[in-house]
Amino acid sequence: MRIEVNGVEREVQDARLDAILNELGFAEAKVATAVNGDFVPLTARAERQLQPGDRLEVVAPMQGG
Repeated sequence: MRIEVNGVEREVQDARLDAILNELGFAEAKVATAVNGDFVPLTARAERQLQPGDRLEVVAPMQGG
């Protein structure tokens, strides 16, 4: 399935957000996620299903100010 990840089209195997994050190498990372502009909390990632063409944003917190 093709989705957009941080502005880049990617091919992913699974539709579940937690599985996609694992596939993309974010499994253990502390990141925030949004699908089509809507925040998806950590506790909802296992239930959140993506569709072809969805936009996934993955951001890591940064220190500093």
